[in-house]
Amino acid sequence: MFAPDTPSTHFMPPFPGARMGHVTDRPCLLLLDGHSLAYRAYYALPVENFSTTAGQPTNVVYGFANMMANVLRDERPSHAAVAFDVSRRTFRTEAFPEYKAGRARSPDGFGSQMEILDRFLATMSVPVLRAPGYEADDIIATLATEAVADGMSVLIVTGDRDVLQLVSDDVTVLYFYRTASEMIRYTPEAVAEKYGLTPAQYPDFAALRGDPSDNLPGIPGIGEKTAAKWIREFGSLAALLDRADEVKGKAGERLRAALDGVRLNRRLTELVRDLDLPVVPDDLRRRPYDLSAFTSLLDELEFRNASIRQRLFAADPGGGRPPEAAGPEPIRGRELEPGELAGWLRARATGLTGLAAEYTWARGEGDLTRIALATGDGHAASFEPSELTEGDERAFADWLADPARPKALHDVKSLLRVTGERGWRLDGVAADTAMAAYLLLPGLAAYGIADLAGRHLGRRPSDEGAAGLMQNARAVLDLAGTFAADLASTGMDELWRDVELPLSDLLARAERAGVHVDAALLAELEVQFAAAMERAADDAADIAGRRFNPGSTKQLQEVLFGELGLPKTKKIKSGYSTDLDALTWLATRTDNGLPQVLLHYRDQARLRATVAGLIREIGADGRVHTTFQQTVAATGRLTSTEPNLQVIPVRTEEGRRIRRAFRPGAGFESLLTADYGQLELRVMAHLSQDPTLLAAFESGEDLHTTMAARVFGVAPDAVTPDLRRKIKAMSYGLAYGLSAFGLARQLGIAMAEARPLMDAYFERLGGVRDYLDHVVAEARVTGYTRTLLGRRRYLPHLNSDNRQRRETAERMALNAPVQGSAADIVKIAMLRVDAALTAAGLRSRLLLQVHDEIVLEVAPGERAAVAEIVRTGMTGAYPLSVGLDVAVGTGADWDAAAH
Repeated sequence: MFAPDTPSTHFMPPFPGARMGHVTDRPCLLLLDGHSLAYRAYYALPVENFSTTAGQPTNVVYGFANMMANVLRDERPSHAAVAFDVSRRTFRTEAFPEYKAGRARSPDGFGSQMEILDRFLATMSVPVLRAPGYEADDIIATLATEAVADGMSVLIVTGDRDVLQLVSDDVTVLYFYRTASEMIRYTPEAVAEKYGLTPAQYPDFAALRGDPSDNLPGIPGIGEKTAAKWIREFGSLAALLDRADEVKGKAGERLRAALDGVRLNRRLTELVRDLDLPVVPDDLRRRPYDLSAFTSLLDELEFRNASIRQRLFAADPGGGRPPEAAGPEPIRGRELEPGELAGWLRARATGLTGLAAEYTWARGEGDLTRIALATGDGHAASFEPSELTEGDERAFADWLADPARPKALHDVKSLLRVTGERGWRLDGVAADTAMAAYLLLPGLAAYGIADLAGRHLGRRPSDEGAAGLMQNARAVLDLAGTFAADLASTGMDELWRDVELPLSDLLARAERAGVHVDAALLAELEVQFAAAMERAADDAADIAGRRFNPGSTKQLQEVLFGELGLPKTKKIKSGYSTDLDALTWLATRTDNGLPQVLLHYRDQARLRATVAGLIREIGADGRVHTTFQQTVAATGRLTSTEPNLQVIPVRTEEGRRIRRAFRPGAGFESLLTADYGQLELRVMAHLSQDPTLLAAFESGEDLHTTMAARVFGVAPDAVTPDLRRKIKAMSYGLAYGLSAFGLARQLGIAMAEARPLMDAYFERLGGVRDYLDHVVAEARVTGYTRTLLGRRRYLPHLNSDNRQRRETAERMALNAPVQGSAADIVKIAMLRVDAALTAAGLRSRLLLQVHDEIVLEVAPGERAAVAEIVRTGMTGAYPLSVGLDVAVGTGADWDAAAH
């Protein structure tokens, strides 16, 4: 239920009587025990795996949301509410002060999510109820009683068995079973099957049994079987207590000795069914979401998982659009028959037209399956490109290529990639709503049309079939108008028009081209890395004294901390951490060789996975077609997916062996690589104008040696490799908010040594220190940072009262202007190189961009000309104070082309 990507709530009947399904024509009231579900979510999802980049834990909200999505979809209730406890002080603690006294305090990261959970439910228009002096179960009991009296059926979702007393033909309980993804559906028959009792008898049974979770003592020596037998035999607890003398033997003696405690248990177990609440069941009818607030909250929480977002939106009773919301006039759309498109385009698509498309992708090859168009007067049309007549296809190609016919699109790069394969040209792009949204709010969890429409338009288009696609096209049109004004007001319209839009075209061509790989060499490498994993596993077994699975966290914990007694690492839910940082730390804290062997095993496993991923993605043309993502990294950097070519190591021999498999394809003679030297530090020198850093670059000597000499006050020839390593770590780390603790960990030194190093660095580079201070101070006021080209990164947590979130935001503020400016410079360089190649009429082409490096495929006879174009284009990309340094190399493969 709480696990990511859970397709549905899993109702597992552990016994034959646990019926499945909730089918009724009557109104159905869904009541959820908020704290019960929240605690289940917390312990089901490790908090260390669920938090925002600002450090806010989200495992409770994520798990709760996943459960809500599944239950709302599977049960389709007409009414819903969530009940929460207010505090531990209730009428029960007044009667029995030890009630629930044994419960631990809320775990770390739990309390901060309760307010978020309230906001989440509010955006879903689900009422949240609390009653001082009472528990959530009492609220549920009262509403369930009233709802049944009103002729409704009731569904209760909880992890508390006390509510089983409410089960009837009209009330069903969904109770957690074993894990958070399994639930029992309790009906009267299921209660009888499980306990041999009626629901009305359950609190009698519970009074005898006691409840350790509520600190209610049972009768010593009396278990559940005996307690249930007594209730069945005597009919009720009252009858049993009246006739307690009839119970023979030791059991009878124990019962009679505990009569007062049992009577108290019974009073405390009984749920209150007549609270004076501010609502009645009919007030709890489900209402449409506040789509804008709902979408914004999902983005704020960084819920990127598409499955949970889709299921949550699908559960909106408003169908994605509140009835009272203002919006465009209704769409008058239809599916066009073959032969109708040309006429429709002439009659309708003359002004700004929204376009939405459906694609299929496989191993880097894409195709259009359906296109929808929408105009501002409410007209829309959809068609399948495969069914176009020759005249329609020609008319559509002409319309796409006409710069006088403005078009609003979503993710223009995908359309460029597939239209390019068809030989269609695209011009007249007036808006790319995905890119505009990314520029305006980098770091959102999702940039889908439906997500953006929910956030900015207060409606969520359907994503099903032709009708849904026409709604998407209209949403794109409306979003384009909203974003155009915002881009202009923030000064980022030029960044979109002059950099991101032309880059989309370049990247689409690079994706279509792909890069040729030697499949046989990759297959050989996969075998070699697999063999290296086996050897590492053997070495690990020799050290540990037994075989175990190095990929199993549980087995690693047993061996490292149990059997070998190595120092404990960070505490996590399952024990102690065995992640990369933990193993690296262990390798420096012990003479035992196992951590180092395990690190080697993981290196080989990662390399094998990288190679396997490359092999899977080889297309029919023998080339790998990666996808460059323009809207993922909040700093503006491009990312590579399917396969990710940015994870191939460049400084290790294993990584270079993988790069040797990348080779020029048929009709080309070599690969050319070009890489910026110390780009981010050059940007830092330009932005800070620090005299020491500027002078270090201008000297032309090795930057890190020169910097180490200046910071540590020694001659350049006295700089040792260790000093150079330390200054390099500080230059690249401290500028991006690396703390003394982080520096100590990175260098493997004590905190007491790291702090003076930091102080010495910033004492000699006061300009860098002052610039970084200014960046954070300015961002606290404006709420964002800016790159050289005006790209913004918004950091709302800079003024947070939460220290962890505030410090995380400060590190982002330090990082964004430098890294974002470097990313912008690389993009400009790519565009300059591509334009110059085209202007020169050369066949050579740009294939890849990885970090600060670009890779080109060089046609025969063009090597010298391409090298000169690349140097000129890259060094002239932006006028930095210290200039831009570019290294160029060519060779028969990616590794051989290194420089």
